[in-house]
Amino acid sequence: MTETTIASHIVLIHPPVVKPSEPPAGIARLSGALRSQGVECTAIDASIEGLHHLLADSHPPPADTWSQRAWRHVHRHISALRDPDTYLRPDTYRRAVADIGRLLSLAGKASAVRVGLADYKDAHLSPLRSADLIAAARRPERNPFFEYFQERLIPRILALRPAVVGISINYLSQALCAFALIGLIRRTGADLKIVVGGGLITSWMQRPERIRCLGEWVDKMIAGPGESALLDAMGRPAAGKGWLPDYSDFLSLPYLSPGFILPFSASDGCWWRRCAFCPERAERRPFRPLPHRTAAEHLFRLNAQTRPVLIHLLDNAISPALLKTLVKSPPGAPWYGFVRIGPPLDDPGFCRQLAGAGCSMLKIGLESGSQTVLDRLEKGIRLDMAAKVLDNLHAAGIAAYVYLLFGTPAEDRKAADKTLAFVAAHHPCISFLNLAVFNLPLGSPDAEGLVLRDFYEGDLALYSDFEHPAGWERTAVRQFLDKTFKRHPSIQPILRNDPPVFTSNHAAFFRCSRGAGVRP
Repeated sequence: MTETTIASHIVLIHPPVVKPSEPPAGIARLSGALRSQGVECTAIDASIEGLHHLLADSHPPPADTWSQRAWRHVHRHISALRDPDTYLRPDTYRRAVADIGRLLSLAGKASAVRVGLADYKDAHLSPLRSADLIAAARRPERNPFFEYFQERLIPRILALRPAVVGISINYLSQALCAFALIGLIRRTGADLKIVVGGGLITSWMQRPERIRCLGEWVDKMIAGPGESALLDAMGRPAAGKGWLPDYSDFLSLPYLSPGFILPFSASDGCWWRRCAFCPERAERRPFRPLPHRTAAEHLFRLNAQTRPVLIHLLDNAISPALLKTLVKSPPGAPWYGFVRIGPPLDDPGFCRQLAGAGCSMLKIGLESGSQTVLDRLEKGIRLDMAAKVLDNLHAAGIAAYVYLLFGTPAEDRKAADKTLAFVAAHHPCISFLNLAVFNLPLGSPDAEGLVLRDFYEGDLALYSDFEHPAGWERTAVRQFLDKTFKRHPSIQPILRNDPPVFTSNHAAFFRCSRGAGVRP
């Protein structure tokens, strides 16, 4: 490399902890944009690397039977999650996930941190308090990933001599680790800029006064898609848009999946944008789709480059137009993603075509089995249409991963009972269920008239608690779910299908009775 080339280098980092099933799509998009404009970059998935480092460096655990067994078999468990045959043996899969999770939790115990395959909980620091993020930056040595950062990641970054280090923070489970890493980078005294972006940063930047104090540690924060902002930081024009993502830095990494999963976004934001209490609506995020033909061409090219066993479409909701385009121009590998209930999924013939184009599973935001609740939430869903769509997907062999939301201001116990009745009536067509308790987005324009109270302590909180107008409080909602909904004989088998921890990220690999699944 010439001195000029080295000086223009940028390092992109995906910090711990995120489910280690697939690479970070956002950083792949940034890599594609930067490289297309002649900017050299290196993308590092520090989450998958850090988790493997903790597991490889684990010492003999306490003498309890579970921990000892997990430690003895950790390498076998890692191999099992990367073996397609494991997904035909759910008990083996569950044992592997549980044992790996056990070892990770022990790895952080000395720091009073619970590390998981998909979460990070610190007993003393919260990612919802800016003061705690700063504390994580000032004392990175108490982070369980400190050794990985200090011995492997920091030397690698410094050897590249980058002008910019970009850190993508999308989830609360990443925030404390990201700032511990930022603190270590600052300690080196290296002459570089630290830029942070990602979904969580975008949400926090809706109220810039809350994060102003973080400016001591980072040089720039980016809201929304970061391609143009990073190109500008590197002194390059953002010529064109819709760059092809570049996954080349991730292809050989040991993700815990039975082959390479390709995540891909055909749009930012949501094309519906009408649902009450939706964070997208509260934050007024615009809808930015790729042209449908461009999205299909990108998927076809990426499939040829990466040879994935599964494609994960990350759109908040795949638009009907894109679904039709994928039927005409299949990506060449099995795929799944989130959709809204409605046309063209009400057409049995179209659903058969969709299955023929590689669609193995669809995630469906039904939310409620009460028409009154759906109408009040402005979901634009009719229950008779929902029933038809579920029937069509089942007949076509496409697994349905149905999402339900309990405890909204529009719901009461009677409405929740209607949701139970709807799911029970249509259980043969439902492969998986996601049950969530409603969180009110902070600053939601739909919260007028509600009595609000703090949900989590912290100046970076994303949600508010509220006094439910019908007295249907969170405790009552959870009791209903645990003691009534989950115990229904038609619903219990569906809940048992759900892969622990990895949930929808691995669900398509299971050949359950209600969906054909993917055979790698």
